[in-house]
Amino acid sequence: MPAAYSNDLRQRVIDAYTAKEGSLRQLADRFQVSLSFVQRLIRRYRNIGQVTPKPHAGGAIAKITVENLLTVQQLVDEQPDALLEELCERLAQRNGITVSVPTMHRAIQRLRLTTKKNIVCL
Repeated sequence: MPAAYSNDLRQRVIDAYTAKEGSLRQLADRFQVSLSFVQRLIRRYRNIGQVTPKPHAGGAIAKITVENLLTVQQLVDEQPDALLEELCERLAQRNGITVSVPTMHRAIQRLRLTTKKNIVCL
């Protein structure tokens, strides 16, 4: 996700808007921002009188917490050659947490473990 525009740029857009220095589209072109940004900025300025960006909302809550990472570590220690799908099933049995294979893969990466399997070649 890109960073928020600076407060300085936001204030310059509002100042140009209040001075009627052009249409919304012209302001967007002048400051090299999107038309929708200018529209939302002006709406926010009219409604609450602020030009500062909204705070970050936080994102999704992780299904595999720090405590559950210890369980994943134990599962991998018990059977290092287990497939990610098998680890998902064992985690569900042990902790009652149902996760997808990609979620399990990210947990394995967080633990800095490898998913390389030992294959005996004949």
